Amino acid sequence: MNFDVELVGKIGSMALVDRAHGEIDYNKFVRISRFLRPGMIWVSSGATVIGRLDYIRRNGHEIVGDADEAKADYASQGQAILMQTYRNFIDSKYSVRQVLLEHNHFNDPVKREHIKNLLVRCAGQNAIPIINYNDCVSAEENRKWEIEKLKSSGNEHVVELVDNDETASQVACLVKSRLLVILTNLDGIYSDISNPDSLIREISGKDAYEVIQNIDIAKKNCVGASREGANGAGAKLEYIKPCIENGTRVIIASSRYDMEDIIAGKVPCTTICAR
Repeated sequence: MNFDVELVGKIGSMALVDRAHGEIDYNKFVRISRFLRPGMIWVSSGATVIGRLDYIRRNGHEIVGDADEAKADYASQGQAILMQTYRNFIDSKYSVRQVLLEHNHFNDPVKREHIKNLLVRCAGQNAIPIINYNDCVSAEENRKWEIEKLKSSGNEHVVELVDNDETASQVACLVKSRLLVILTNLDGIYSDISNPDSLIREISGKDAYEVIQNIDIAKKNCVGASREGANGAGAKLEYIKPCIENGTRVIIASSRYDMEDIIAGKVPCTTICAR
């Protein structure tokens, strides 16, 4: 099977923050940045959380007012810091390119093709793209209206990009990635989230159809989420189904491990693919 990109990876917002001290976890940025090279695409949350921390540090308080407007303001402030931090730690011989995506980019065939070509070109141009959802300009109410309009028009495959787990999965499908790695605060998918020994090491099957059947079985045990606004393990499993159909191998693992060890299977994680 031919793949256009070697790897798409994603890290969540809270994995990039040292919550105990309320600041950026630079160790995470260093380890990820040293791993990245051309031929890889990185999807990074964190702009809103980092922007909020930076705003509080400079002003002594949070933004007062409408919550959606505050989210956009924090994201706008944090996006610059997010990209600057990756640029500081990624090998200087590689270019770094910021790509901000929205749901409408995936629901328009022309825009989809444009984004795909932009991302695929990066490998040949010695560049690493860093992707984030464009929270700065995407109002929640307007997004929902646009999604409903698309659904009512008879489109059966509307992409919402509710969070960056979905963004990463859609990107992996778009560029036909060999591997998708989703980093979380947990070691992977559990059959019983209250039992640390119940990690599901592998969800597999003889073909994509059987893998998806087994994904649905695992989903029944997925409840809750790591933070307010997140969609949890069940949503991750749903988002990756098109990737499995596309032949992509998916790994869900903890961000405390090095990417090399995750890919090599040296640490606890959940691997999802056809045999």
